[in-house]
Amino acid sequence: MDLDAYTSQPGFFDELLTPKGRARPGSAQLARFLRKSTGAELNLKRESADLAIKTLGISFTVYSEGQNIDRQWPFDLVPRIIRANEWQMIELGLKQRLKALNLFITDVYNEQFIVKDGIIPNDILASSKDFRPECIGMRPKFDVWAHICGTDLIRDKDGTVYVLEDNLRVPSGVSYMLENRNISKRVLPELLDRHNVMPMDDYPSQLFNTLCSLSPRSIKSPEVVLLTPGIFNSAYFEHAFLAQRMGVELVEGSDLVVENDDCVYMKTVEGASRVDVIYRRIDDQFMDPEVFKPESMLGVKGLMRAWRAGNVAIANAPGVGVADDKVVYTYVPDMIRYYLNEAPLLPNVPSYLCSNAEERAFVIDHCQDLVIKPANESGGYGMYIGPRETAKSTRNIRKLITANPRNYMAQPVISLSTAPTLIGDQLEPRHVDLRPFILQGEDSFVTAGGLTRVALVRGSLVVNSSQGGGSKDTWVVSDVTKNGMR
Repeated sequence: MDLDAYTSQPGFFDELLTPKGRARPGSAQLARFLRKSTGAELNLKRESADLAIKTLGISFTVYSEGQNIDRQWPFDLVPRIIRANEWQMIELGLKQRLKALNLFITDVYNEQFIVKDGIIPNDILASSKDFRPECIGMRPKFDVWAHICGTDLIRDKDGTVYVLEDNLRVPSGVSYMLENRNISKRVLPELLDRHNVMPMDDYPSQLFNTLCSLSPRSIKSPEVVLLTPGIFNSAYFEHAFLAQRMGVELVEGSDLVVENDDCVYMKTVEGASRVDVIYRRIDDQFMDPEVFKPESMLGVKGLMRAWRAGNVAIANAPGVGVADDKVVYTYVPDMIRYYLNEAPLLPNVPSYLCSNAEERAFVIDHCQDLVIKPANESGGYGMYIGPRETAKSTRNIRKLITANPRNYMAQPVISLSTAPTLIGDQLEPRHVDLRPFILQGEDSFVTAGGLTRVALVRGSLVVNSSQGGGSKDTWVVSDVTKNGMR
């Protein structure tokens, strides 16, 4: 394939090639492979990848017009490469960030020193729809609330890596990260073998060890279960995948019961079995009909009682959503300085808070130059990208901001980096982000790389699979490959 015909978009950082068309450090082998491969050869490998995805049943669900549409996982053949020395700094920054966020959540539900000291305005927390009064006074084991975090990273045109947002409630995508690597092993074994690629296969065991460390009982083999809403949930493939890989039971709310001793038990053919740790993949509001939505059929009545009594651990803990808020996100660098007395290792994207009158006026006047996000939406829903919007949507977002300024924040349009993506039989640049996964329990762990999401539509900045995005395998590699080539 004529890689010289591949032209990165002006004004964007390309993950493979420099503006002069040379391979970036660590990427020489991949560039060489692409130059030697024809479009037909790459298409054959793509067909093999698609067949493997279909055979293995790797899918995700999209909700559209009242229907649940099951779709095959969209995988792009060309891996994204990140140098190991750069990744080491990113890993430290991710651990630092999650540590500060957990200290913040503990503080919020207890003394609230960060509010008393004027670091975060009280009204930001008072107006948070995810602050749970039911969690006040709680201190989970290790003072950790968010045990699993998926942090979204982007790279700007100058190569700087920014944190776009933190996903603390029920972050998804890790199964697809692992399956992407499995597909690469099937269809690109020689290329993979020529690189010193850091492994990521140990994530399920690291997750299991993290969950076991949360057990309220000091026993050799705690009973860990994964609580799913059921087969119609968009992430059900991942729920089943992780339960199988960890060797734990995949349960629904009807499989669990809280007895009079305020302990949680799992119904089995051999009788009730006490549960120590619940990895929950359902939202707070559906978790316990006794406390939250009484009509919920997904949760377990009395679960909050059992958790507050210290008889069961829940990961992620109830109430973590107070920190999973795009407005609270803007204060994370301040949290790092306040709780850890350290400079943030990973910068936030510069942001404007619409709850601040001066910043709100700026946002309303400059809507068409900004990305505007609602505080608690996910999956790219509700996002306004100024340069691509119509006059009607601009008028609408101004009305929404004026009616509820607390619910909106804005950021400049970041020139998301691009990566070569196989479109037809040609390589074309497509915008990408990255979601690594961070675990925190007794110890911390970060995946070697993460889920690279790619906007398959030309020029689009929306990478979410629910809105037409795809994915790539992410290789964290040493600058020196196995044959000594840089």
